[in-house]
Amino acid sequence: MASLGAIKRLLTTPDVVLGGLFRLHRMFSDMDREVENGSLKIETSSKLKRIMFLSIVPVTIFAHVVLYFFFAGALLDWLNGRYVLVVGFPQGVDNMLISLNVVIYTILLPNLLRQFCLHFIPSNMHYFGDVKEGNVIEQTQVLNIWWTYPMQLFYFFFCWTRSIHHFVVNETFYVRHIGRKKAQEVLRKYGVRFNDPGTFKRANRFRKVST
Repeated sequence: MASLGAIKRLLTTPDVVLGGLFRLHRMFSDMDREVENGSLKIETSSKLKRIMFLSIVPVTIFAHVVLYFFFAGALLDWLNGRYVLVVGFPQGVDNMLISLNVVIYTILLPNLLRQFCLHFIPSNMHYFGDVKEGNVIEQTQVLNIWWTYPMQLFYFFFCWTRSIHHFVVNETFYVRHIGRKKAQEVLRKYGVRFNDPGTFKRANRFRKVST
């Protein structure tokens, strides 16, 4: 079950459409429950649901559908070469992919890679689930270990200083980056974690999950 969850998380990290589909029912159910509890106005709930849907229509959905066909085509090509099969898309789909080759390789694939990097690092530098209420120290860590550099490069090493935002909310990224060395000394002094890869296995829990 844990491995299935890890695979699901890996797939949905770069894919906002697939991730949205997996989470949509749960998010809408949570909103409906908050409306019933009186914690959320029904007008606000409806507005949030509409925003969530419209945020991926139509460009994001179109881009990801093209990528689904692209990766499916690559898989079919591999299977055909590996097992001497003759399986493929209809000619119309092949023609569409050929006509979109430039867009796929110069825009869609680089954007997918950037989405993965942008979601993977920040999503794993935050702690959820067992964080003590009001304890900001347990909400975040600093991820600046060397093997994250290729991923962090795609968004200008934003997560070197992202944890500072939890303590000094109004500081801009550029100001945080200039003063990051001194700020990180203070964070380390007061117990903020640095480079805790265990968050990947613990599903963002601050502490180890007892089995």
